[in-house]
Amino acid sequence: MAKIKAEYIWIDGHKPTSKLRSKTKVINGPVASLDDVPEWGFDGSSTMQAAGHDSDRALHPVAYYPDPIRGGDNILVMNEVRYPDGKTHESNKRAGLVALAEKHAAEEAWYGIEQEYTFFQGRSPLGWPDGGYPAPQGPFYCGVGADEVFGRDIVEDHMEACIRAGIEISGVNAEVMPGQWEFQVGPLGPLEVADQLWVARYLLYRIAEDYGVNASIHPKPVKGDWNGAGAHTNFSTKSMREDGGYKIIEEACEKLGKRHEEHIAVYGAHNEERLTGLHETCSIHEYRYGVSDRGASVRIPLATAKDNKGYLEDRRPSANMDPYEVAGILLDTICS
Repeated sequence: MAKIKAEYIWIDGHKPTSKLRSKTKVINGPVASLDDVPEWGFDGSSTMQAAGHDSDRALHPVAYYPDPIRGGDNILVMNEVRYPDGKTHESNKRAGLVALAEKHAAEEAWYGIEQEYTFFQGRSPLGWPDGGYPAPQGPFYCGVGADEVFGRDIVEDHMEACIRAGIEISGVNAEVMPGQWEFQVGPLGPLEVADQLWVARYLLYRIAEDYGVNASIHPKPVKGDWNGAGAHTNFSTKSMREDGGYKIIEEACEKLGKRHEEHIAVYGAHNEERLTGLHETCSIHEYRYGVSDRGASVRIPLATAKDNKGYLEDRRPSANMDPYEVAGILLDTICS
């Protein structure tokens, strides 16, 4: 039997924002299904998921993908964290989404997540002058040229890796602040979009590592008159996508307003630094929705209004949000 390398990826118990962890297991290949990927263990006391006197935690494989970095039959394995007896660990937010996805399966919910992030080299965003600032933001969004975009080689490598891994990446673009970029994953169902976003984040960090650069998903990476970083989440159900679905989208927007505080609570730490009412955001203390309004909490795209069907864009989630939690609360609020 040929030996293959399986990179086990999981989410730790770090607060207020979880971090990704990974380690390699050499197993007999090739892998034909999830049943061929064994459970594994790790030291939870080193990941804020256990105390030292009871430190064993279990990695339970939930999805696997071709490893675009190592190639061959090697794989990336996404895992849930569990106790040795199989019980769900408190840090494991995926288990709650599994239940909600089953409950609302008939709605056929689709998600598209726009992941913004900022490249840093040392303490400065990539391409920024040492100890100083670049020109004010304006020319950098979807920019071209060495004076306007920084890190494109990493972005291209990341996009190619996501495609090879079977991630449903649907685009990339340079963002408003220099050194800042975005990639989009979807449209996909709730579990698929969340699993794939975490794996896409892993690939981003891992590929940037080879360039001596780190990618930050902090919602306000640079204080002052600079755009923050979000994870705008596009959402639709089957009935929203059908003729006359616009009315259901408006009803969904009303429902979202009624649970604004609950949503903000799981939309990412330090989000108040980003949701100020400036830089294409609505204040964290306010909720409103509107057609084509990038200063609203929830934007209804112009095409959706024109077609009388489509999707809504929740602009509140921050770049560091947990997609399991965001996908879950959107499903619960809109479909309950």
